[in-house]
Amino acid sequence: EVQLVESGGGSVQAGGSLRLSCAASGYVYSRYFMGWFRQGPGKQREGVAAIDRDGKTTYADFAKGRFTISQDNTENWQNTLYLQMNNLKPEDTAIYYCALQLGRGLETDPQRGLRSNEYVYWGRGTQVTVSS
Repeated sequence: EVQLVESGGGSVQAGGSLRLSCAASGYVYSRYFMGWFRQGPGKQREGVAAIDRDGKTTYADFAKGRFTISQDNTENWQNTLYLQMNNLKPEDTAIYYCALQLGRGLETDPQRGLRSNEYVYWGRGTQVTVSS
């Protein structure tokens, strides 16, 4: 059974940093991609960043230069996904979710990593609150 568990959310002041983690387990696939999404109050869920098994990444425009996605996939059956967020702004306040899709990568269509309908597996989310 695939499981995704996020952690690392919290409350920070504008300009601060947070590092989110997502522990993924329960699968063994040679190809996959994982992503971070967020949903702010009264807003639709939007893609933040994604990475595939080979390390190819893609970012939403608002995340470029401030957020960094990375992973520790040294084990075949588990992976930890990270999102380092720097220079946080009040508009970054949202619930942040990690997601996983198996069997394909980002090489032919990097933007698929930012589309929620490309993913099958989702975590429950972690709250990030940025105060001004």
